Amino acid sequence: QTQLVESGGGSVQAGGSLRLTCTASENYYSMAWYRQAPGKEREGVATIRGESRSTYYADSVKGRFTISKDNAQNTLYLQMSGLKPEDTAMYYCAANFKCGLSITNLLKPTCFNYWGQGTQVTVSS
Repeated sequence: QTQLVESGGGSVQAGGSLRLTCTASENYYSMAWYRQAPGKEREGVATIRGESRSTYYADSVKGRFTISKDNAQNTLYLQMSGLKPEDTAMYYCAANFKCGLSITNLLKPTCFNYWGQGTQVTVSS
């Protein structure tokens, strides 16, 4: 049974940093981070894919967030720096990409089969 467990969330002031971790029960070719703020739709943050570990980012986090993956440990990371209040959300780990390959699909929530329970990130101004 697939399990994805996120950790590392917390409260931080604007400009601060956090590192999120997602531990998976097995290794996946594609994994991603999503987030959902209250009253808003879930949105893609970053995706990492393949042996080359190609990465894809939402425009809102480019240059501030870095996604990485340790295949030996079945672990996904999201290093977040320069955090802003608008980054406040529940952050979810996702795995097992199931759609046709495109940049749009790689950040689309409906294109991943498995999800973690989420970890809360709160950024205060």
